[in-house]
Amino acid sequence: MEAKYTNIRLFVAAVALFGVMSCVNDPEFEPSVERPVVQKIINSSESAIAGRMIVYVDDATADEWLSAAEPTRAGIEGLSIVVSELDVKRIKPVFNLAINGDIKRERGMHRWFTVEFSEDVDVELAAERLAAMPNVKRVEFAERVVRPEVHVIPVDEVVATRTGDYPFDDPMLPDQWALDNRGDKEIYSTALAGEDINAFKAWEYTAGHPSVIVAVVDEGVKYTHPDLAANMWTNSAELNGAEGVDDDGNGYVDDIYGINTIDGNGNISWNNRRYNAYGHYIGDVGHGTHVAGIVAAVNNNGIGISSIAGGTGKGDGVRIMSVQMFKESISSTMDNIASGIEYATDMGAAILQCSWGMSGTYMIPVIEKGACSVVYEALCYFKEYGGGDVMDGGVSIFAAGNEAQHVAGMPGSHHICISVTATSADGLPTYYTNYNLGCNIAAPGGDYEWVNGVLNAKGAILSTVPSETPDPYSDGRVCYDSDYGYMTGTSMATPYVSGIAALVVSYAVEHGKRLTSDELTDILYSSACEIDSRLHGSKRGQAYGGQEWEINLDTYYQKMGVGRADALHAVSLVADTRVIPATVGKSVYLSLDEHMGSEAANVKLWDYEIDEQTIQRLGITNISTFGTNTLIFVCTKSGIGNVKLKYVAGIDYKSLDTDDRERRVAGSIVEKEFVIVARDNNDNGAWL
Repeated sequence: MEAKYTNIRLFVAAVALFGVMSCVNDPEFEPSVERPVVQKIINSSESAIAGRMIVYVDDATADEWLSAAEPTRAGIEGLSIVVSELDVKRIKPVFNLAINGDIKRERGMHRWFTVEFSEDVDVELAAERLAAMPNVKRVEFAERVVRPEVHVIPVDEVVATRTGDYPFDDPMLPDQWALDNRGDKEIYSTALAGEDINAFKAWEYTAGHPSVIVAVVDEGVKYTHPDLAANMWTNSAELNGAEGVDDDGNGYVDDIYGINTIDGNGNISWNNRRYNAYGHYIGDVGHGTHVAGIVAAVNNNGIGISSIAGGTGKGDGVRIMSVQMFKESISSTMDNIASGIEYATDMGAAILQCSWGMSGTYMIPVIEKGACSVVYEALCYFKEYGGGDVMDGGVSIFAAGNEAQHVAGMPGSHHICISVTATSADGLPTYYTNYNLGCNIAAPGGDYEWVNGVLNAKGAILSTVPSETPDPYSDGRVCYDSDYGYMTGTSMATPYVSGIAALVVSYAVEHGKRLTSDELTDILYSSACEIDSRLHGSKRGQAYGGQEWEINLDTYYQKMGVGRADALHAVSLVADTRVIPATVGKSVYLSLDEHMGSEAANVKLWDYEIDEQTIQRLGITNISTFGTNTLIFVCTKSGIGNVKLKYVAGIDYKSLDTDDRERRVAGSIVEKEFVIVARDNNDNGAWL
């Protein structure tokens, strides 16, 4: 399937150091030669914290450290001297061998350790001293990941009144253009109908399944949120166990809804207040709760918003597992993040939702499979052993980043991950999205805009927030005081792809199919809707703070990934619904003879059904029938929609001399559904 994908999967960043890693053999220990030491250090110290280092050691050292009562006292020749020089306080394994220990040992995961030492020791000196030892094969600075900057606009919840032709009764659904974009200029001045993820039609197939677990690796998710609580994953052993006890023996105490990777326990938090030395608020902002709501807020419950995979209000939504890696302005270090990914794998997650990334202190053109960095190790483990009860392997989905750079942030830019760029309600790139290298697929991330000097938030993404969280732009003086709010960013685009992935897996589960991680990735890429034909000219606007911006759309041509994610098309590929390519402006001949094979002799077209939404989305005109089994129409817009052909089967109508429908009662009326993929130039069978 790789031949279908035109985007380049290169892992690129700012430091040439990583380019020598993993594609070469481990060097022998030569104290007089400096280069092997440099090769072992796989990242820069730019964002490293003091007093902490991650190392990958040989088997003998790993076994001795794992069995030693005090690894700092382990008598490994040479290494014990370095331990003493650095004033090492603690050596602990990164990964938990109590679960799937044999598999992890076979993969070499038992060889990763965190070394904690005096904060007075220079981290670069510590890295050099550790790398000089032959027992140490990799040295990684314990980097922190910076929480994405957000601008939140809280909104009051709308009174529960069902209006229009909406499939669910969530009162704020009409403001969720990313699910169903009707081109409302009050939402966004250049909004274009159909520029959404096509959720409504996808929900006719499935709206989620509770066996599918999405791990939200982010700020803690407010698991008591009224629109999220029913769709939170729970660890039954801990939920029904004793407080303060590791009831299931997985290494974490009270991990009912997930884990806090910073504190190393199950105390998920989302309302931590903190101020810097200048009195500015740097506490929690609700980022994780907002992301979770996009994926799986409870649908059809009469309150708040709808989500992509939140079910139909009957307890059938996908489940959210909270893997907390941000707390206040503090983030987990790379070793703790790796442990969080390992936890999601071991506890059954199928999708890893990661609306974060790093600007890049690692660098390698192509990372060969191997022990490169501790997070990469964890991601490889998730890809192979994630999926829980519903998939063979898991899929990791990352934000491309909001720096308007021509490369995605890592680790999402690596080929084992999916990296998501952001579009606005007009279907065009947002001014902030990263693009080009390492970027795979686009989804709605939203834009604020100023209209007559007033900030309009509706072009952003509406989702759940913790009402008690202080607004960071009030310096913590004012809380959101609402359960819902708008945010923008590739952080918001990413959960749309995660939600679509969850829908695809849900549909497969409901129909007895078990996808592999590669199959799910292929479905997401193969179902994307073309956006490049409109990427010409320029686009102007104003950012949240009123700053004016202008982007050249040609810059993004063929650099936003394979296209915009489409839920209907993705689910239909699992459903084996037939996909019909259409070229805008040319007649489409949809023939039962072509799609029924030898069975066509015994069927005759009875009727057809094209709903109004598909007609508007694709601009369908000139609908007519030809002969006995062919429907003809023209699409005047690019997009994706459904057409149903109803036919009568079970009698050879060629022997009849009448078209009187009343005489067709001898046969059964059957429906066959087709997905129409209309593009400006569609000569590749609907595949990208």
